Amino acid sequence: MTEDAPSCCSPSRSDSATRSNSNSNSSDGSRSENASSPSSGSKPAAETERETSGDGETATPDTSRMRRLPGGSFRMGTDSDVGFEDDGEGPAREVVVEPFAVGIHAVTNAEFYEFVRETGYTTDAERYGWSFVFEEFLPPEARGHVVGNAGGADWWVGVEGATWFRPEGPGSSVKDRLDHPVVHVSWNDANAYCEWAGTRLPTEAEWEYAARGGREGTRFPWGDDLEPGGEHRCNVWQGEFPDRDTGEDGYRGTAPVDAFEPNGYGLYNPVGNVWEWCADGFDPAYHETTAAVDPIGPEEGDARSMRGGSYLCHESWCNRYRLAARSKNTLDSSTGNIGFRCVVDVDG
Repeated sequence: MTEDAPSCCSPSRSDSATRSNSNSNSSDGSRSENASSPSSGSKPAAETERETSGDGETATPDTSRMRRLPGGSFRMGTDSDVGFEDDGEGPAREVVVEPFAVGIHAVTNAEFYEFVRETGYTTDAERYGWSFVFEEFLPPEARGHVVGNAGGADWWVGVEGATWFRPEGPGSSVKDRLDHPVVHVSWNDANAYCEWAGTRLPTEAEWEYAARGGREGTRFPWGDDLEPGGEHRCNVWQGEFPDRDTGEDGYRGTAPVDAFEPNGYGLYNPVGNVWEWCADGFDPAYHETTAAVDPIGPEEGDARSMRGGSYLCHESWCNRYRLAARSKNTLDSSTGNIGFRCVVDVDG
């Protein structure tokens, strides 16, 4: 396991270590006017107005694929030395959350399509003109659209045209992945979807309470062993990272949102597959500074918390697929391994 920054998990648009390739051309040989280089940190060229709901009214959430959780007290975080102390994974402490309902799986491509079809919403990746893709997964058509990579994590490349509906850029499509989690969605995009759906993003405390599925003190929703009895329980990297994913768990890249057995609360893939955005601002001192009842990170700042790890996690580099692990990214950043799931408030 390395102590590298979370950019190995998911790079940020504002990461000062990124470097751009100023010679990158579009398919017709000219530089795309709508694409900001991965190192620029500039605003999207097309500052089109976002649309969310047509009438401004709050939608009635569809809770048919949600689980109502009773809330209460649970032990959050970890005191284990297996992890990243600088991420603020501990100290472990008793936390109380109010009752809420949570999606049994991450938002799918099909569900996000309905949002876009109804509202005409434009994601940050589309507005910037590019998003980060894991280089090994690039189709041949996308290789001419690489505009740079993430410093310190060269396997992440900025690709013009990479969006939620073209996850690896030109030459890719979600048509055969409608039941996979939507990716290349920023925190802004996830929040906009939630507003349209009448839901919201979970707090970190709600996320961990739900992900644990009633267990306390374990690394994973099923126990402490990543592959108990040799059985794959989540979608993470097998092989030598970052050179080759053998796909022994059945997948290279994202898996369907209901792949693998659910946790004790009936939730699928709370760890592995894709990172999931949380509502909280990220603070390494989270466990030492936030309240014990319904804690939430700081409102200020541009970093938002992510939980759960992704298909790119591997113990030799980043084992943030653990329940207590934390990471972050900026409000407008998007990659091929970040998605989200929704929650709603319920009466106690």
